[in-house]
Amino acid sequence: MNHKGRILIGIMIGLLGSQIAYSQSTAGALFLLIAPGARAGGMGEAQIAVADDAYASYWNPAGMAFQTGYELSGMHVKWLPGLADDMTYDFLAYRQNVKNIGSIGGHIIYLDAGTQTRTDSEGNVEGTFSTYFTAGALSYSALLTNTSSIGLNAKILYQHLADRATGSEQGNPWSTDFGFDVAYLKRGAGNGLYDFAAVLTNIGPKVSFIDEDQADPMPTTLKLGINLHVVNQEHNKLNIVYDVSKLAVASYPAMDWDGDGWVGGYNEDGVGNFINDEPAATKGYDYNQSGDLEAAHTDPWYIALVTSWLDDWYLGGDWDENSDRRIGGWDINGNNTFQEDQVIDGDTVTVIIRKYGDAGYGAYNKAGKLEVGNQADRTFKRELESLVHNIGAEYWYNDLFAIRGGLYYDKTGSIVSPTFGFGLRFGNFGFDFGYTSAKAETDPLNNTMRYSLSYKF
Repeated sequence: MNHKGRILIGIMIGLLGSQIAYSQSTAGALFLLIAPGARAGGMGEAQIAVADDAYASYWNPAGMAFQTGYELSGMHVKWLPGLADDMTYDFLAYRQNVKNIGSIGGHIIYLDAGTQTRTDSEGNVEGTFSTYFTAGALSYSALLTNTSSIGLNAKILYQHLADRATGSEQGNPWSTDFGFDVAYLKRGAGNGLYDFAAVLTNIGPKVSFIDEDQADPMPTTLKLGINLHVVNQEHNKLNIVYDVSKLAVASYPAMDWDGDGWVGGYNEDGVGNFINDEPAATKGYDYNQSGDLEAAHTDPWYIALVTSWLDDWYLGGDWDENSDRRIGGWDINGNNTFQEDQVIDGDTVTVIIRKYGDAGYGAYNKAGKLEVGNQADRTFKRELESLVHNIGAEYWYNDLFAIRGGLYYDKTGSIVSPTFGFGLRFGNFGFDFGYTSAKAETDPLNNTMRYSLSYKF
């Protein structure tokens, strides 16, 4: 794979959808976060408390329990046309009710990321290869009461970055993984005024390709939603929908957890590996003397459900902004302060070594970024700013025609995306259209149009 190909794939993965623009959090299998369905696309992607069609298999499988009959729905769309001209996204969902058992269904996702050119280390073209991502899910839902339900998804996913590794890379540039979703839905709460939903998606082990040590967590996401029934008449219905979500991934950059001024230097057993009083950059010596991992890392999903609310402000120490393992050591102008040459009598040169915490030891790295004490700059506000907000409105006339509008808001990702759309129902057939409008320089989904078809039988 050539350098350009790597960059393109990085851009495609990094910008698959605006939901993934979180600050310090990193995750793999991000194609799972692409929002399917033109209906959702026209409502700011606020959908988990709606979940009243086959797309519930993706958004909230608990919603299938309240549906009867059978339904098949699908979507095909040209994806991120502003970044590439050969990317497409396909989604197919099915659901049905099974008497005395519950509701079953599932969905299939296929993202074709196009064809890349492979070159060798000297830039000579060696051919082409395809990049694609796919996933399949089986869904089950059952009523807890007449107004509440639970739902489960079991999914398997396959990611194919290239057909072979290149250069000195070991392992395969493809990955097969699995995950789960759990969901809850309450209909008619508040004397029928609103519906409430909670969904935890993409629970599973880490995703790895070439290097298992660089494995990324699944994009586990916690979502809460409410569907407010503003107007609920025979011929006129108006719903206001709000979802809020957070990527439940706890990600830590390189930090000085124990306050000794260094990142790492010890192995898990507390055995040190220092050269000239500085930690040697040796694999396995990324811990402090207490056994805490100080190199960049992420928590397992079952821990991250809690620590993802703490990793950006409470957990860890000062950040190593330039990955040199030293916290500070320079002044704001980039002048070295941890060692100083002094000339005595014009002949003898004495080198003064300042250690972390000594008077005169600089608080900045060589680039002039604050490192000593930068932990104090992190507050819980950072966690709140990482929340993604989805707001939508849907008006139905006679259950035949719908007008929709919405807003997708992600402060951390600097994304504010207005959306609108409409829907038509003809007998058992349904057609939906959704459009996303935003600033092209901040939102890769700008001018994205979604079309969906559905059939009930």
